[in-house]
This record gives sequence, C-alpha cells and structure tokens, in this order.
Amino acid sequence: MLAAAGIISIFITGTAFAGDHKEGREYIEKNGYDGPKTCEVCHEGTAKTFLDTVHWKHASKVDNVENLDQSKEYGMKNRIYTMCNGNDIVNNLKEIPKSPETGKTKFSGCNTCHPGNHLFDVGSSGAEAQQAIDCLVCHSSSYDFRERKPFKNEKGEVVLGQDRSKKAALGIGKPTVKNCMVCHEAAGGGVYVKRGFAFKKDTDVHAAKGMVCVDCHKASNHRIPTGYDPNNWANDGIRLSCDDASCHGAKPHKDADLNRHTARIACQTCHIPRTGGAVAKDFTAWEKGADKFYEPSTLKREANENAPIYAWYNRTVRNVPDFIGPKGSRGDRESKIYAFKVFQGKAFFDKKTGNLLAMDFAPPMATGDTLAGVASAAKTMGIKDYEPVPGWQTIYFGSNHLVTKTKALSCTNCHAPNGLLNFKDLGYTEKEISKLISPELYLKKLIEKQKEDW
Repeated sequence: MLAAAGIISIFITGTAFAGDHKEGREYIEKNGYDGPKTCEVCHEGTAKTFLDTVHWKHASKVDNVENLDQSKEYGMKNRIYTMCNGNDIVNNLKEIPKSPETGKTKFSGCNTCHPGNHLFDVGSSGAEAQQAIDCLVCHSSSYDFRERKPFKNEKGEVVLGQDRSKKAALGIGKPTVKNCMVCHEAAGGGVYVKRGFAFKKDTDVHAAKGMVCVDCHKASNHRIPTGYDPNNWANDGIRLSCDDASCHGAKPHKDADLNRHTARIACQTCHIPRTGGAVAKDFTAWEKGADKFYEPSTLKREANENAPIYAWYNRTVRNVPDFIGPKGSRGDRESKIYAFKVFQGKAFFDKKTGNLLAMDFAPPMATGDTLAGVASAAKTMGIKDYEPVPGWQTIYFGSNHLVTKTKALSCTNCHAPNGLLNFKDLGYTEKEISKLISPELYLKKLIEKQKEDW
C-alpha cells in the first residue's frame, strides 16, 4: 500500500498527523492522496468503525419512538414519511427516465449525501466499502464539491464522484460549517426545505461567536451527538442538549426568575422565536420546472420566516401513519414546553392497511405520473396488494438552530393576554390562565429594565 519507510516515518510522527496534520500534509505533498488508505496510516482502523455509524448506515436502533420494532434499525435507509416520501431503498441514486419533451435525463436519489461512491453504498461493509469512504467531503476545507456528482463508469454503473485531489487532501482538518451544511442545509429537496435554517453569524448566536457545527456536535469515533428532534430517529447513541453541564447547564441566567422557567421550558422555546423551511408538500401533484422535469408541489419559506408551535415534550415520540410528533403533557414531570416547526405532507396511503406508501421519484420526475412512482416503489419493496388513496401527514420538527440572545422571547411575549403560548391547550385551567396573563407577574421587573434601557 505504501512504502515501508513512509509508513515508519508517518507512524513516528503519528501524533502530529492526528492533531495538526503537519507531517501528514508533507507526506501528501510528496506522495499524493489515495483515499482512506492514506488517512489510515495514522488513523488505523477508523474506516472500519466508520461503517457502523449513522452517517454511513443511515439507520440505527431507536428507543424513543412508539410503534417500532425494537430489534430493527430505522433511518433514511428505510423510513417513509412525507417530507421525503421515500428512502434510500426506493430512491437510491439512479439515472431517471428521459423527459418525453426534451429527451434528456439526469441523476437523482435521496442518498447523494452518502459519504461513499455509490458502488459501495448505504450500509455496505467490507474492505472495499472502507476504501470507498469519502473522508475529505467532511474533513477538507478545500474540497471541490463540483467533483461530487454522479456519472456512469465504463460498465454502465452509476458512480458518485469524489474529490481525491492533492489540493483537497492538503486542506484536511476538522469539519467546517460548509462541510456539514452542504448536506444538512439542502436536505429534503432543496436549500432550506427540510430544516429551514442557515448557520450564519446573522442568524445564530453560536455562529456569531465563531463556533462551528462540531463544537457542539463533537464526535467520538465519528459518532455524532444529536438532539431529540421528534423526526430525527437514527442516532449514534450520543445525545446532546442545551442544558447539558458542558453547555449552558440547568441555570444559565443571572436572573433567578428566568432560571425557574428552565424546569418546565426548554431553552429553544425562548431563544429560537422563529423557524423556516417548507411548511407543506404535495406528492400527489408534481409541478413541471423550467428544465421540463417534475418536482412535488412545495410551499417554501426562508430561514427565520415561520413562527413555531409550542407543545409539551418528554423526548419520546408519537408515531402513527398521519402524525409524527412529541409526546408529553403538563402532568408529566419529564415534559417541557418546546418549540417546533410543523410540516404537513400529502401523499398516498394504503387504504387496506392505513400505512403511508413510498414513492419512487424516477417516474414522476420524468412524466409527472405519481401513481407510477408508487407502483415502482411497491414492486421494489415487495408490496403486491395495496390501494392508494391520498391523505395528509403532520410532522413536528425540532426547532434547535437559529438561536438568538438579543431577540429572545421576554415576559410579555408569553404572559400578555395575546401571548404566544396557548395556555389552555397546554393544560392550564381558566383560573391559572388569569394569573399567567396578569401584569402582576412581570410589570415591576420590566419597568426597571425599561428605565435602564432608556
């Protein structure tokens, strides 16, 4: 694989290679970059362990979502829900049929963000899969994302390109915001569609401080800590929360009154007053674009454009065919009030079972024939007896980014008579509500603050 002398040289300086990569860059300058083989000179065994992470498998065991088989793994590999209405199984990277109008085709597929080369794809294993890992797509600040496009090789196989140039390899380091957001910002069918946030200094206080994604989502052996988004099922078994002791803790404010709120109100509720992204999609009616290909009808919003909805959440998820969202209540002491982005998607359900049907995007993308897409997906999944009927599914997405300090909610935002929180829906009595919306709670405090501000 490498000259013995080179191996010895790099292992001697392995600590630096793993840290600032100075010796690693010198080695790459001299010998070029040969994918994970080069990385593993110092990071031995990393490729094999990476194959067992969510970023490679797109699935994991899930212990906080109802109506799932606890012995199976779930994620974008096999989930069906109306933000995507498909998964890596039915919408694997492929060349779609030619447009009847133009005679042109294109490549499409949900797993274009997978850090492999598609020949060794989601959930694949073995030595060849290890060498197919695109280390630099996450770890290079000089990565040319134009190289990461599908093409057909000499065998007619669809391959997802990679930038394995010396220039990209010399830009090695911890992931930048761009490395993360090139996939996470554009998920769900376009920029800001699924998550609806941009991690920029003018939209998030963490970005304004110069932080990057992995400062909070700090990986351990490529296992990424994640929060408790009701829609984000697959996880690496490491959870992350604003009130962790390593972040803001249970008492993040100087004001004792505000700290009392943290027992039943999540940090996000006050500090993420806006959300964004698509609010609705219709997979039963696709629209023709300028390129003569079709896309599902989508009602889009910019980052920071939507108002969230508020609900009790105990970090367990209600999961039924027409609803995916938070479980919790005022009487449940594990529950807090959280902010959510609400999305509604229309797709085809099976009248016989009530379950949501998947859709293969290739047929409708070319012709607009949505039922042909359902039939193709059913064939792939081995479903022979079904009756498609249109219906809606509501999904609550966790609102965890676009954090603000200066524009955080204040007392009057929630406790005024026309406040943001619907106390009745949240389980409070009329007598309790009359107290909760009384200026008696906050007038003196805000008057003093008003004097300071003026």
